[in-house]
Parts: sequence; structure tokens; C-alpha cells
Amino acid sequence: MVRFRLVGDVSSDDVAAIRPVLTEIFGHEAATETQDGLHVEGVMEGADARDVNRRLLSALRRAERRTRLRAEWTGDGRICRFFDYVPKSTRDIS
Repeated sequence: MVRFRLVGDVSSDDVAAIRPVLTEIFGHEAATETQDGLHVEGVMEGADARDVNRRLLSALRRAERRTRLRAEWTGDGRICRFFDYVPKSTRDIS
């Protein structure tokens, strides 16, 4: 298992419904309010960035179906960016 650091933004029709999910996964200090939803920072473990992104978004969408995630996962020598389930870019870290 690899540790991945998340920096991302979550937007939803019901932010109050997804906040407890983020608190359970990352802790109380992980999510801060923004104008469009929540800014999230935390750490998850998984096989790869796609795996942790899928697990997080699936958990959020179980709480509120209309949830969007813009995420940047750093780990395993790479930075991987996602919009919802779709990978947008991958860059190796020197």
C-alpha cells in the first residue's frame, strides 16, 4: 500500500451531508469551507492514485449523489490530478 496526500475541492448540493464522510476519513481539520463547497487536505492509503480517488468519491456520492471532486493526489513519486473519476494529468516528481 502507498500513502497518497490529497489536496482537493469538493462541491455538492448538500455540503452538510458530505462533511461527516470527510471527517470520518480524514479527521476534523481536513475540510474547510469555501465559497463553492469544501477544500480538503488529507492522506489515504491505496494501491494507486486512481484507487484512492475512486474510494473517496464513491463514499462521498453515497452520502450525496450530486457531489463533484477535483483532486490532486501526491504519492509513489507522482502527482495525479482527477476530476470526479476521470484522470486529467499525471506528472513524475523529481
